[in-house]
Amino acid sequence: MSLDFTGRRVVVCGASRGIGRSIALGFAKAGAKVSICARGQQALEAMRRELGARGHAAPCDLADIEEILQYVAEAADALGGIDVLVNNASGLGLGDDEAAWQAGFSIDLMATVRATHAAMPYLERSDAGAIVNVSSISGLGASTRNPSYAAVKAALINYTKSQAAVLAPKRIRANGVAPGSIEFPGGLWEKRKADDPKLYQATLKGIPFGRMGTPEEVAEVVLFLASPAARWITGQTIVVDGGQALL
Repeated sequence: MSLDFTGRRVVVCGASRGIGRSIALGFAKAGAKVSICARGQQALEAMRRELGARGHAAPCDLADIEEILQYVAEAADALGGIDVLVNNASGLGLGDDEAAWQAGFSIDLMATVRATHAAMPYLERSDAGAIVNVSSISGLGASTRNPSYAAVKAALINYTKSQAAVLAPKRIRANGVAPGSIEFPGGLWEKRKADDPKLYQATLKGIPFGRMGTPEEVAEVVLFLASPAARWITGQTIVVDGGQALL
């Protein structure tokens, strides 16, 4: 299936590396104009160069509502509107202390809510409005290691359903992806491979295909969900994990 986004305007919140980077590059390769944001200026500049002439990048602290509002307006101006919003950022609040809960609540959940609200006037004017939220298989069940992360991702899955129900009359679709363990340079699982090889190997053994996933494998599902090929799909969160959640 060839997905053509020529002429479409895509905003990816949290896209300087890993899954977000692959999503942004995937849309650009498919012909879209793409705007990305993240906190790290150096990584943003590198991404801007990779995106080429159709790319726009701006720094944004997604824990700050004023910065989100400013970024989304700036992105819409640079692109000439917004057809697709991808909420990918995560505070990686791991554990069960106050800091972990606050990181997850402010970035994983509230940044999604705020970016959606900010983008809504532009999505309403699109003839192909779509939102894709990046959650996690952690949100599908209980977690003894990272209860805050699991709870916030579960909330994001539920919010995606609510978005879909509310926005359907406006002809805007909302879906999500729930990645399993994804490995990429500088990412969490690469670090755990070095710092906690026992956990890494135990996780690897729990994936039926015997390997970690790649950011590109998640990005391809995001592009599908944002495309006309998925025009009759809304309110769904698609698990992208090589069968990890099955075990």
